[in-house]
Parts: sequence; C-alpha cells; structure tokens
Amino acid sequence: MNLPLFVARRYFFSRHKKQFINVISILSMIEVAVGTIALILVLSVFNGLQELIKGLHDTFNPELKIEVAKGKSFAVNRAFIKKIEAVKGVNIVSEIIEDNAVLRYKNSQMVVKVKGVSDNYIKQTRMDSALRKGEFKLIKNGRPRAFIGQGVQYTMAIQLRNDFDAMQLWYPKKVDKIIINVGDPTKKLVNKKAIFPIGVFSLEQQYDASYVFVPLSFAEELLQYGDRRTSLEIQVKKKASIRTVKRQLKEVLGEKFKVLDRDEQQAGLLKAIQIEKLFVYVTLSFILLVASINIFFSLMMLMIDKKKDIAVLLSMGATPKTIRKIFMMEGAIIAFTGAVIGLIIAVVLALAQQEYGFISMGTSTTVVEAYPVKLKAIDFLFTSFTVILITFLAAFYPSRKASKIDLKDNLT
Repeated sequence: MNLPLFVARRYFFSRHKKQFINVISILSMIEVAVGTIALILVLSVFNGLQELIKGLHDTFNPELKIEVAKGKSFAVNRAFIKKIEAVKGVNIVSEIIEDNAVLRYKNSQMVVKVKGVSDNYIKQTRMDSALRKGEFKLIKNGRPRAFIGQGVQYTMAIQLRNDFDAMQLWYPKKVDKIIINVGDPTKKLVNKKAIFPIGVFSLEQQYDASYVFVPLSFAEELLQYGDRRTSLEIQVKKKASIRTVKRQLKEVLGEKFKVLDRDEQQAGLLKAIQIEKLFVYVTLSFILLVASINIFFSLMMLMIDKKKDIAVLLSMGATPKTIRKIFMMEGAIIAFTGAVIGLIIAVVLALAQQEYGFISMGTSTTVVEAYPVKLKAIDFLFTSFTVILITFLAAFYPSRKASKIDLKDNLT
C-alpha cells in the first residue's frame, strides 16, 4: 500500500536532486545569516548596557580612589594631603567619610549611607548632572545641608521646602561603658544630628535608595571619625594619564593603601556583565551549530550526487586531499556567504537602533528609553571564529567520506 508513495518519493528525489541540494544550501545560508545577526545584535546590546552602566557609575565614582588596604579608615592630616597633591597629574583631592546611619523623618526611619565630603568635592564630581530637584549645595547660609537620593526621598516622603521638619541622623556612640539614662535611653548611646535637605539626585537605584551627602564637618561630628577618613577621591588633570598618576600614587603611598581606578571600583559589576555576555555568546552559538547540521546534510547529499564525478577526478590523478579541499571550500562558501550577509544586516540594524532607537526598553522608569547598542570589533572577530569552527566541523566528515569513494563501484 505504501509502495507507490515510496516510488514517487524516489522518483521526485532523483528528478529534482540538484534543486533539492540547492534549496538545502540556501536554507543553510539563511540560518547562518540569522544566527550571525542574533549574535552580533545581542552582543552589541550588552556592550551598550555595559557602557551605560559604566557611565552612570562614573558619574558617582571618582577617577581615582585611595583606600586603606586593611581596615575601614585611616588618619589624614594636612601633610598627608600635600604629599598626594605633590604627585604630578593630581588636580583635586577630596576627603571622604562614609558610613551607615539611621535616618528619621517625622514618623519614618530607614538605614542610609551617609557620605561626608570636603568643600572641594563639588568641583570634581559630576553629581550635578544627576540633580532632579532643588540644588547641589552642602552649605547654604552658613548651615549644613543634605543632598539625598530620590529613592530615599520617596521612601521617607521627605519635603525639600519644609523648614519645620528636619531630617535626623542617628549613629551609635563609641563608648567604653554603657550607662543607660532613665529619662532618655538613647541619650548616652546614640549621636543625633538634624539637617535639612536641599536637593535630590537620581542616578542609579544602588545610590538613589541609600545615599545622603552631607558636609565633611557634619559627618565628623555625627560619625565621630575625628581626623580619620574612609577614603580620598582624586581628580586627575585633563592632560594627565590616569594610569601614570595611579602608578605614582602607589609608589608614594606604599602597600598600606590601595589606589583604585573606576573599573576597579566597580569590578564586581563589570565582571558579572562579562560573564553574562559570555553565556549569551555560548547560547547563541548553538543557533549557528544548528545551521551547520543543514550544511552537513547539504554536503552529504552533494557527495552522493557527485560520486561518479569524484571517481572521474580521482582516476584523472586528483588526490584525496584535493577532494577534501573541494568539499571544505563548498561548506565555507555556504557558511561565509550567510555570515557576510548576516554581518551586513546586523551592522545596519545596530546603526539604525543607535540613530533612531526604534526598539524601546518597554518602560518609562528606565534611564534611557531605547536599548543602547555599541558595535565592537572583538564581537566580529569572535563571531567569525565561531563560523569558521562550525563550518570546519560540519564539512569535515563529508569531505573525508568523499575522498574515500571506491573507483570500481562508481566508474562502471
């Protein structure tokens, strides 16, 4: 009952064998092109996101940051600051005190990260670009003011133009003996200082939801640090090399201190992005691997169809190595044609996204409206390497099989 159908299939295949092989080859090219487009575009989006995140963190992080190698804080005096300022290329040195404290406002409270900064901090930071409400001033009319994150303001419902309700910052006192005051149990245990907010910044959730900037003198009294600092933030002169200044600072300060550039200050985040990008690259490479199955099938069908021609070439003096090269070249043509088409389309789409941003993030609360895209040469190199490797693997067995065709069976 199934015999007529079987015979029809065999007849169709024998009659349209060449057309069938061509269709398979074209489908293989299309699959390689689609895989290449997906690989380039997704890697480019990761590049764009990485640059966006670095830009946001670079607004907050200094060009160079000095921290103690062991411990939390270190003593700072004028002589120490002058020694750092004497290093060629150093422009501004800002003193920083940073620690956790409890913020109370009306009937609400939360833990925040208090960052006390010296007066010259405003000259070297780009935080003014993140200003959303109010002003970026930490001293106004001779009184200390606080510059708070938008998340802190939202959580605590803080009003900027309210001269009656001040923010209260609480920090545990450093005492040898605890003496409980019956009237006010917190009096001997906690430092309390009031301050009014003057501005709100919005940068990135990590900072918006926890940071409160205050003057250095205010932080000294609240946190009881005295002449100790948690870090020093440095701005490098415009024409100076950050790498050179970093190396010179390490020589001056010795092994007791760490000098971190921006990438090192956010090393964990950048490493996480790179790992995620690597997994995406491996995953999308499987799309090209699936396309190679069709390349393998196409070459196997070509080998079956051209058995007599291969036998004739071998009888005329062609070596098995020559036959292998022919089939490898055929696989390379299919793969590279698809890859080149895919690369061209991917570049056009990426440039269009950069210019017009037609694919949006899908939410109004993001920093940017459209997906950021950045093309990098390294992605093209890795994609090309992947195509070459997969093409070699797909064409290896058919080419090897074709070079071992028996002359007697195919010439008679």
